[in-house]
Amino acid sequence: MDRDCGCALPAQALEAIALFNAGEYYKQHDILEALWMATESPVRELYRAILQIGIAYYHTEAGNWRGALKMLDRGLRWADLAPTRCQGVDVEALRQNARRLRRAIIEAGPGHLDRVDRALLTPVPML
Repeated sequence: MDRDCGCALPAQALEAIALFNAGEYYKQHDILEALWMATESPVRELYRAILQIGIAYYHTEAGNWRGALKMLDRGLRWADLAPTRCQGVDVEALRQNARRLRRAIIEAGPGHLDRVDRALLTPVPML
């Protein structure tokens, strides 16, 4: 993965991240999923991490406590495989942001995602 992390993000990933950062969490998923499926190198897991964290944001906004936690856990599992920086993404900050949101969701409890500070739905951090 280290070799691929030194490359620039593909155009599809840039488009998806722009959607993610604009709050279009479901739309970013479709683009990153297609890129993830078309990519054979291990960097594909970075794309999967971002798309799953984005879907966790979507579930958070929709009030789906279980879905939000499930997707954050999955996204973190894949993000943890990446170096701290990859293709211009600050992966370490992405992980930290996702973990903060996860803690807030757990603290809010099922049925209370309206108590989660939406400022925790942070953009994908770029370098």
